[in-house]
Amino acid sequence: MVILANTFYNVCMKSMPSYVNPFGALMVTYLAAAIISAAIFVFAVGPSNIGVEISKVNWTSIILALAIVGLEVGYVFVYRAGWQVSNASVVANIGLACVLLIVGYLLYKENISIRQIVGILACMFGLILINI
Repeated sequence: MVILANTFYNVCMKSMPSYVNPFGALMVTYLAAAIISAAIFVFAVGPSNIGVEISKVNWTSIILALAIVGLEVGYVFVYRAGWQVSNASVVANIGLACVLLIVGYLLYKENISIRQIVGILACMFGLILINI
């Protein structure tokens, strides 16, 4: 599901016309996503449990919203700058994997193995090759 959704995501971002204001496009996108999410939410929890389930939501939803807007606008700008759909996502995801390895270590006390360090070095070498 993640791969399929991410494929459609990148195709849509790359296909967004340059004359469209990215924030207007995101507003329409999020309104549609909100309606779809609300319908699935009500179906999943039942109308009588909506209040209880909403009360469980915390600050992470707001920060996630900010992160998503930054992610979306970042991809719009990357594609408008001329990046190829085949490279932009690879570069972003390799960078993300490297950063999350450090975040996992610092915030969640996850171990970093020699294999992971070698993996990061291989990824960085791959980034150099992609951008030559």
